[in-house]
Amino acid sequence: MNACDLALPNITALKPYQPGKPIAELERELGIKNIIKLASNENPLGPSEAVLAAIATATKDVTRYPDGNGFSLKAAIADKYQLDHHQITLGNGSNDVLELLARTFVSAQDEVIFSQYAFAVYPLVTQAIGAKSVIAGAKDYGHDLDAMQRLVTGKTKLIFIANPNNPTGTHLSSEALLTFLDQTPENIIVVLDEAYVEYTTQTSNTVDWLRRYPNLVITRTFSKAYGLAALRVGYSLSSPAVADVVNRIRQPFNVNSIALAAATAALGDHDYIAQTKQANELGMQQFELGFQALGLDFIPSKGNFICVGVKTKAETVFHSLLQQGVITRPVGNYGLPQHLRISIGHESENQRCLDALTMALELKHD
Repeated sequence: MNACDLALPNITALKPYQPGKPIAELERELGIKNIIKLASNENPLGPSEAVLAAIATATKDVTRYPDGNGFSLKAAIADKYQLDHHQITLGNGSNDVLELLARTFVSAQDEVIFSQYAFAVYPLVTQAIGAKSVIAGAKDYGHDLDAMQRLVTGKTKLIFIANPNNPTGTHLSSEALLTFLDQTPENIIVVLDEAYVEYTTQTSNTVDWLRRYPNLVITRTFSKAYGLAALRVGYSLSSPAVADVVNRIRQPFNVNSIALAAATAALGDHDYIAQTKQANELGMQQFELGFQALGLDFIPSKGNFICVGVKTKAETVFHSLLQQGVITRPVGNYGLPQHLRISIGHESENQRCLDALTMALELKHD
């Protein structure tokens, strides 16, 4: 029996998402130590004391199933954004919620619109359903909302917009997004993926828009600014009607007890977020100045990462950096074969990366 012959064609055609290379894997492959990882847009500060205390308490009840409804976390989110808990859907990371939204509203006969250079999960979930991906050409490496609007047809069921965008870090203004929402029919779900929103300075609160646009869904995560990547917890904010149908296919225990407790504590730790944002701004400046000194172009970023053009095949530079114990992320799979995406780390890590990049480019020229 060939399992591929039994599986659906749209599934066998999928290429699995490739996460950033783990430190342990590189240690095994190359036998080197003192590795730094700037590949997966993780928070370099480590978990806060409040989160560690919440985790310690939660571990005492690991023999019990988690709260399937995530009452305490939903209550904290609802209080923060002044929403009803019926407007919240919890997920095993925001990736889980993105897939739930697609599976809830999109069939194999429908179309999903997203931008060139947008998050790799959008085409993956679309293909997994068997729906058609409709890709709008990028504008300055970011979303061209006018181009996306022109691609809307009677078959369009869902539109993904990442703001800030991953992997390019580009950012859309509130005015541009509101104009887009005004022009989009109410029978099309618009997903505003705000995984990196905590790193931005918002001119308006997008959560307030939910009252005006019943087809709008906002997704957010605790994996980035809140520093809980390993615990996998994200959520969406929407109208109660949208949340109701999405929660019907959500697995009842998709967020574990430790993640629920940690996320609830993290949400109220405002000092941690302030420290995170300050460290990120300083690190971003450090990389921008370093790239300028090397004569490299980069894409201005509003996330906790920056995409830099290395003027040659990025995969080659990536492997040279690996040999020096520095893990970054080539983004050729996004259609950017000469760019690396580099996460912002500690000051010393950022400098080590810049030094390794200098060495890699010098070796390439030699």
